[in-house]
Amino acid sequence: MTRQVHDSATAPTPAAPVSRAAASSSAQFVRFTLVAAVIAAAAAFLTEAVGLHAWAMFVGWVAWFTRPTSALHGVHAVISLWAGMLLAVVGHLIVALLSPSIGVAALPVAVFVLACVAVGMRTTPVLNNMLAWFVGLVAFFALHPDDVLTGLLTLIAASGVGAGAGYTCQRLQRRFAA
Repeated sequence: MTRQVHDSATAPTPAAPVSRAAASSSAQFVRFTLVAAVIAAAAAFLTEAVGLHAWAMFVGWVAWFTRPTSALHGVHAVISLWAGMLLAVVGHLIVALLSPSIGVAALPVAVFVLACVAVGMRTTPVLNNMLAWFVGLVAFFALHPDDVLTGLLTLIAASGVGAGAGYTCQRLQRRFAA
């Protein structure tokens, strides 16, 4: 009995014919992938060409696709992203103000305040994308800009390119799905 199971498990089986539906699904998968890759490459080129960080462009792309159900939800995600970046500026100021008096405890205090706001917004229409809020916070703190305003504007511009690329990708992919 063991021998039979072993033999049947290793014996080659004839390839099943590929159905039209499977071939169509495969072709659609390839088209969707190529659309995303071409748009991502173009967005990366654009951000680099104008002196922005490509990684910051992808922050906007990621935020857009946290709510890919519609363009309106994508816009709401980007608004939450940018709100998170603005909130990070507040956190930066909290740390700067409290550091002289409470030292390393300033960061945890700032993070507590930022988390309360970001998580607290989860039921607020338009601003209810908690993931996008935190992506915005992460992006600002990852940039660690010397000049807060320039850093913020740079992130907004680059993530705007990424969000625009996300929108374009979403629209083209939906066109292929129709």
